[in-house]
Amino acid sequence: MSETILITGAAGQLGQRVIHHLIETYKVAPGNIVAATRSPEKLAELANKGVVTRKADFDDAAGLEKAFAGVDRLLIISTDALDTPGKRLAQHKAAVAAAAKTGVKHIAYTSMPAPDDSLVTFAPDHLGTENAIKASGVAYTIIRDAWYHDNYLHGMPHNLQGGKWYSATGDGKISTISRDDCALAIAAALASGTSESATYTLTGAELLNNRQIAAIVSEVAGKPLDVVDVNDEQLGQGIRGAGLPGFVADMLVSADANTRAGKFAIVTEDFTKLTGRKPQPLKDFCVAHKAALTASGNAGGH
Repeated sequence: MSETILITGAAGQLGQRVIHHLIETYKVAPGNIVAATRSPEKLAELANKGVVTRKADFDDAAGLEKAFAGVDRLLIISTDALDTPGKRLAQHKAAVAAAAKTGVKHIAYTSMPAPDDSLVTFAPDHLGTENAIKASGVAYTIIRDAWYHDNYLHGMPHNLQGGKWYSATGDGKISTISRDDCALAIAAALASGTSESATYTLTGAELLNNRQIAAIVSEVAGKPLDVVDVNDEQLGQGIRGAGLPGFVADMLVSADANTRAGKFAIVTEDFTKLTGRKPQPLKDFCVAHKAALTASGNAGGH
């Protein structure tokens, strides 16, 4: 396959793994891959492998057009601009417009499950981007990534220290998936050469509530972990009290509320459809990341 594939956010965790799987798992020639980011100097390792590196700043429309020139397939990894309402959607729309203008043949985008029916604070960003892509007339692959297993590595070390997990998810169930599995499925879609438009939702294979998740974490860590049910307000106060910014607290509270409302209770076969594999179960992920899970020290946030 001699298509040129460009990945935005190539210095980020998901972008790095997508490129890894394009090269290592799907044997895409590094010279056909363009890694784009605001600071291309961070991509020296990829450049050494023969990957083309370019500067792409989502706040610079003309620069995006330059970056996307000659690209067949574009992966827009959603940006992390969550602190200013509306900023992320504006960035994504600029990327879609630049792609359409420069003649990109296929746009892939990392979205979230059911953004059209969600309590999550950033769902409108994803829905708005999906709609902009559909309106562009360019063929697309929308990949809706479920909540990552990896997200548990942020708060769980702190929870395990005190033996308590404050949760507002109630009896709501969720099916999480590892970031690496999402990257694998995204790489599969990018390497497939498809010209069809499609939407996939990547989830794990089973639905779990917070007590089932706590039991898995507790068993792997070898430490007790009790779930303490709290309401949205209490959860938000606790997160702010731990020193996290207000928009992060609001986002995490909204995610718990979305789970509680049953809106994250989605399981699909799309991961297997794209990769031919089974997604890594949460327990296996926890075993593989036991050191991070049982790390002492801070609350595990960024």
